[in-house]
Amino acid sequence: MSDFLPRHIGPNREEQMDMLAQVGATTLEDLVAQVVPSTIIGGRRLALPQAQSEVEALAELRGIAQKNQIFKSFIGQGYVGTVTPGVILRNILENPAWYTAYTPYQPEISQGRLEALLNYQTMICDLTGMDIANSSLLDEGTAAAEAMTLAKRQAKSTSNTIIVAGDCHPQTIEVLKQRAEPLGIEVKVGMAHQLMMEGDYFAVLAQYPSTSGQIHDMGRYADFVHAKGALFICAADPLALVLLKAPGEWGADIVIGSSQRFGVPMGYGGPHAAFMAVRDAYKRNMPGRLVGVTIDAQGKPAYRLTLQTREQHIRREKATSNICTAQVLLAVMASMYAVYHGPEGLRRIATRVHGLATRFAAGLKAMGIAPAAGQFFDTVTFKNDAHAAIVTTARNGGMNLRHYAEWAAVGVTFDETHTDADVDAVLFAISAETGIRAPMSIDPAPSAIPDALKRESAMLTHPVFNTHHSETEMLRYLRRLADKDLALDRTMIPLGSCTMKLNATTEMIPVTWPEFGNLHPFAPAEQAKGYAELNKNLEEMLCRITGFDAVTLQPNSGAQGEYAGLLAIRAYHASRNEAHRNVCLIPSSAHGTNPASAQMCGMDVVVTKCDDNGNVDVADLRAAAEKHSSKLAALMITYPSTHGVFEEAIKEICAIVHLHGGQVYMDGANLNAQVGVTYPAELGADVSHMNLHKTFCIPHGGGGPGVGPIGVRAHLAPFLPGRGKVGPVSAAPYGSASILPIPYAYIRMMGADGLREATAVAILNANYIAKKLAPHFPILYTGHGGFVAHECIVDVRPIKDVCGISNMDVAKRLMDYGFHAPTVSFPVAGTLMIEPTESEPKVELDRFIDAMIAIREEIRAVETGVWPKDDNPLVNAPHTTEVLLTETWNHAYTREQAAYPLPGLRQSKYWPPVGRVDDVYGDRNIMCTCPPLESYASA
Repeated sequence: MSDFLPRHIGPNREEQMDMLAQVGATTLEDLVAQVVPSTIIGGRRLALPQAQSEVEALAELRGIAQKNQIFKSFIGQGYVGTVTPGVILRNILENPAWYTAYTPYQPEISQGRLEALLNYQTMICDLTGMDIANSSLLDEGTAAAEAMTLAKRQAKSTSNTIIVAGDCHPQTIEVLKQRAEPLGIEVKVGMAHQLMMEGDYFAVLAQYPSTSGQIHDMGRYADFVHAKGALFICAADPLALVLLKAPGEWGADIVIGSSQRFGVPMGYGGPHAAFMAVRDAYKRNMPGRLVGVTIDAQGKPAYRLTLQTREQHIRREKATSNICTAQVLLAVMASMYAVYHGPEGLRRIATRVHGLATRFAAGLKAMGIAPAAGQFFDTVTFKNDAHAAIVTTARNGGMNLRHYAEWAAVGVTFDETHTDADVDAVLFAISAETGIRAPMSIDPAPSAIPDALKRESAMLTHPVFNTHHSETEMLRYLRRLADKDLALDRTMIPLGSCTMKLNATTEMIPVTWPEFGNLHPFAPAEQAKGYAELNKNLEEMLCRITGFDAVTLQPNSGAQGEYAGLLAIRAYHASRNEAHRNVCLIPSSAHGTNPASAQMCGMDVVVTKCDDNGNVDVADLRAAAEKHSSKLAALMITYPSTHGVFEEAIKEICAIVHLHGGQVYMDGANLNAQVGVTYPAELGADVSHMNLHKTFCIPHGGGGPGVGPIGVRAHLAPFLPGRGKVGPVSAAPYGSASILPIPYAYIRMMGADGLREATAVAILNANYIAKKLAPHFPILYTGHGGFVAHECIVDVRPIKDVCGISNMDVAKRLMDYGFHAPTVSFPVAGTLMIEPTESEPKVELDRFIDAMIAIREEIRAVETGVWPKDDNPLVNAPHTTEVLLTETWNHAYTREQAAYPLPGLRQSKYWPPVGRVDDVYGDRNIMCTCPPLESYASA
């Protein structure tokens, strides 16, 4: 047995036997046989290598990492070297208080990361000169795609054409083209200032500075674009904006980009936090999450997610985006980079980087080589007949330059990791191939930023960016924020369908190794042999776990995985001259991202019914498949179901879809209940995404990063993204590559038997909770034999009908007990969905069960009139120290009942920093940047 297995799985053998007896099973295998239909259980053991110890897994990954060669990168193209301050590296990226937190849907216990995200939004608004910014998107390429669809909705022009400047980053253009094609949007790429004079269009996208480094004065073009009823989208570099005139000041309507260079390693492409900032008029249509300021029940300022934060769950196929995640951990890092350096520190960094570029340009001129542009920030491009040889010579010297073979040109991008010696080294490489002597000394060069485009407006004026500049201050600020939050390092997070399991330290360690972190995603392949081996092995292991024939790791979120899977199905049908197939069947219980993803692929969504037990209504599905047979493209189905049940008819369902020419997309959100027990491909799925940030232990990071690779059967393999027939869905070839060592280590340390045991214990833990809570709360759906799968749904609706106490009241009261709430009102309104995972020990399960039972007794006191319906510990929860320490106490219950409803809380008590937040106030009074200090006083 692996030494890691008992570290990952919570209940020990003795506890498992006790729990099994209570749920009515003799062994884990007996439980699986009772819970999972016999027709579903796979008949073979996972074909995986033998489990490793933690030491062995780290040694293997170290060997793989050492096959990557880390050269000095001058490639640019949206990815540059950066210095992660040690205080941020240790106290955010390597700190489980930050990386194990969940999405801040419960704001009262998420105030720390919400404040950090508000800092991020403020930073982006200040740098871009825009009115409002979201709390991060997946990467720059997909942010551009989201900006395109936002502009299509908002522009006065009815045209279906977008003009894209040819000197945008090439990976952005490719992602944009792929997103546009299913939506019927025409992308015209070329000299933007010429194309915008011809015909109609709804938007123009340009890079500032351009991918080759040139700074264009785009203000006059923005005016022309607006006169055409179109919007101007600007892709911008945040460090350049420290010195450049803000896009909002010269007329941009939407500004997007990546904050990677603010302290986040390149990581072979990700994860990084992209940004989007818009004019105030567009805020209600902006995709992604938005942090806002509101007040709590006592009128105290508080933070919350605002507006359409989960609109894809509400609007479904009418949603404007399928995004349900962000890059929170990376956005927090970027925001703290700005907090730590402050405006003056950022100016010093930007000025120094610009100085390296101007010094290099001066050196070129001294050699008689003219830079392609006289206006630039950090990137200098030049043409030369020896272009290929220069790039090769630099590479032989440990330096990667950008090669524009089609232009006979070379690009050199500087960043904060470079020095004057690096400038000299590149010049000497050029000298070696041109025969022109490099200058021995270079006089200081003037700025290459034109006066008309130099930044004059203030930025980062809020005190938060002007206070924490010593490490002592920064350390304490980060600790104060972390102390406000409930993350997995403190307590069980029993969120159904979100699989908040152990993110083991051994799995996390390789993420910060420089061999994984400091590699450019477009570095030559021979320098990335370690990543090639890691990715190949991981893809193969995921194939064996799912039964699929091929896997792509490119999608950098579950939503991107859904999109990629549907694109593969769409392209497959087109290859068979059946492009007319555009109907997607989706059960009513599905995740809201499913219909949103289908809509993004140009498909028409047809919703099918579920029966009273939460299963797909097979008769209704069959009727829908027959009705739409000639146009049926796909079925999207989650397994086990979103209701937490193994549906016995899954193979029949898949067969019906195939009979009518459709493909089956299996949502992998609940894969944690399948691994080692069954294989999605053998159930009839043609494609499935796998949330590596759920089943395979990549941490949620407060709401991101995520990775959502897809597995496909052989006939769909040619249509995986980036393989020629379908374009990329993410900017980098391997998406969020730097966090792939986490699932790699997890699979290697668990092995075949360990993975199956993890699934079995996840099922055991869920059934143990369901069994213990059933006498107190109705369990909404159960499967064969009265069992649930890996999660259960507690129905609070009958209670609300009797006494008015809602599922939200229970969720907020759990905070007083020191617990994060389960999933609220999904997939069924008025319920709580609980998923304990295999990592929670019995003592924590019992603590949660005790809390829920105690809350039920508190509800009973309301039902019987002991406490009024409008004044009891549930409707007033959570209780802050400020509330409890007031001089007068006028409630029907005691302070002790409010603070210490169970004796064990006296030894370890989490105090919510704010009371229940006012959602309505927050949506009516939208403030999404750091509020001025006087606003706190007025509140």
